[in-house]
Amino acid sequence: MNPESLPFDPARFSFAPVVAYDGEWYVFDFSMGYDPGLIRREKWGIGRYNEKRRGMYVAPQYQNRRNIHVGIDFWTPAGVPVCAFFEGEIAYLADNARPGDYGPTVVTRHSLDGAVLFALHGHLARASLDRLEKGQEIKKGQEFAEVGAHRENGGWEPHLHFQLSVEDPGRADMPGVVAEENIETALEKYPDPRLIVGDIY
Repeated sequence: MNPESLPFDPARFSFAPVVAYDGEWYVFDFSMGYDPGLIRREKWGIGRYNEKRRGMYVAPQYQNRRNIHVGIDFWTPAGVPVCAFFEGEIAYLADNARPGDYGPTVVTRHSLDGAVLFALHGHLARASLDRLEKGQEIKKGQEFAEVGAHRENGGWEPHLHFQLSVEDPGRADMPGVVAEENIETALEKYPDPRLIVGDIY
């Protein structure tokens, strides 16, 4: 983790968990592939930032070339609440419904020390979008969405993809995985979420 990758000092703030869980997170290693069976057995797990994932992104939009993960995954049962890490507002929301995509997605906007930070929450329950609207204020720790089931979240085992951006994405989307040739720029634009969620692995 590199605090200098954020336009503010995260040590000056207290952030709420984006997923409330008081147990121990299993840390998955997807560098050798995606194993839905292991995810179902463990139920509560972390998918790592800046991890090259082999054979996991096979939908046409990835071409199996965009395979370095630039967010953190919180693998949980479907229906688990998703919370705001800090006060802010709903910036964008959409259902990215292509197979292998995010499914229902919400991007929030937060102001910290005068700097603006955006956070993407992907693979949500579709009902979450029905309760939200662009510009809606959210409070730190507020439950504003839920993790979606396989049938609605892009076809994945249930999880929250949480990703930060120091640039305005302009819509409810960010590239959650990037190709090798783009990783250096991506890590600057999409900093390590552990700067916000803490040292969870």
